[in-house]
Amino acid sequence: MTSELLQSVKTDSSYRTTQGVIILSTFLDLTLGCLKIGVGWIANSHALIADGIHSFSDLFTDLVVWVFNHIGRQAPDEEHPYGHARFETFGTVILGAVLLGVAGALIYDSIIRLMNLDSIAVPEWPALVAAAISFMIKEWLYQITRRVGEKTNSALLIANAWHHRSDSLSSVIVFVGVAGALMGAPWLEMVAAIGVAMMIAHIGWNLGSRSVEELVDTALSGEDMEQFKAAMVDVEGVTGIHSLRTRKMGNDVLLDIHIQVDPGISVSEGHHIGEWVTRALINKFPAISDIIFHIDAEDDTYLEERDSPLPMLPLRAEVRNALKEAWCDIEFADDNKKVTLHYLDEGINVEVYLDRKVLLTESHDASLFKAELIESSSKLEWITKISVWYG
Repeated sequence: MTSELLQSVKTDSSYRTTQGVIILSTFLDLTLGCLKIGVGWIANSHALIADGIHSFSDLFTDLVVWVFNHIGRQAPDEEHPYGHARFETFGTVILGAVLLGVAGALIYDSIIRLMNLDSIAVPEWPALVAAAISFMIKEWLYQITRRVGEKTNSALLIANAWHHRSDSLSSVIVFVGVAGALMGAPWLEMVAAIGVAMMIAHIGWNLGSRSVEELVDTALSGEDMEQFKAAMVDVEGVTGIHSLRTRKMGNDVLLDIHIQVDPGISVSEGHHIGEWVTRALINKFPAISDIIFHIDAEDDTYLEERDSPLPMLPLRAEVRNALKEAWCDIEFADDNKKVTLHYLDEGINVEVYLDRKVLLTESHDASLFKAELIESSSKLEWITKISVWYG
């Protein structure tokens, strides 16, 4: 079996497993929501009803997880060349917003009830049984959802697992609150409901804030950046790294890198070094899915700035024309086989290549010839160095 086919089988298997967990979550959330609201209504338990509303909110979040997980796993296309992973991140933002909204509503209602305890009926014992059942089921659901999320590397599924955990812990708080109310402290049930809401709000804020950071292309941690740089400078031919930019897209990491190499090497060798850097990073950090590298002969960060005060140096055609005019009276200047330009140190280093047969000509003096080239081009401010080679 080829590696591509094997990867495809693994992907399809992960998708089926994920969808199975989501379907199971949806069924159990519907069942528990009906159970807690029904028993809460019959047993006069506001905290249990609030917990039931929390379970019904899970139905919506399960739907969000299913939809965005389905979209996020689609392959890149013409309109989304980087893939669809950001849809999953967007889904996680929605999850966080829903949790915050549910928490706010529960806190408001619980405070109102806390201020009117005399008119609130005392809950009955069936509410304790419903809370205990809810805890056991939701804790079990948290465990299997988290394991599948870690196995498939799905941040959205892991986020939903923690939503299940919040529901199981909220059932514990409801159990304590109802028990306290049955023992003569009715206010304890309202406090329990507020505690559940605060827990939901905390989880919602954490999920939403992390996802928003990703949507606005927040860079990875400094520790991650240092690990990337260490892996790159180990590649032969790399003399420096600058302008390293990182961002996340779902579970994928994307990098933009400026790689500094020896200015004397060929363009193809510099590019090949960049390919080696790419291979080294992808092999060492599987989360990296896309790398854009730029090969530099020096650290030219100052030139990359949009408002850089330095003027742009001329391109080859303008340089050749200016040199031809400056050297028009110098013998052998037009006999060059090749002129190489090196854009370094805010100027241009010029290398002139002549046929070695020129050295056999009695009228040619290599030292004088180079001096004449330098003297004649002295008015060209962007020329910083001239070298002459024979071969």
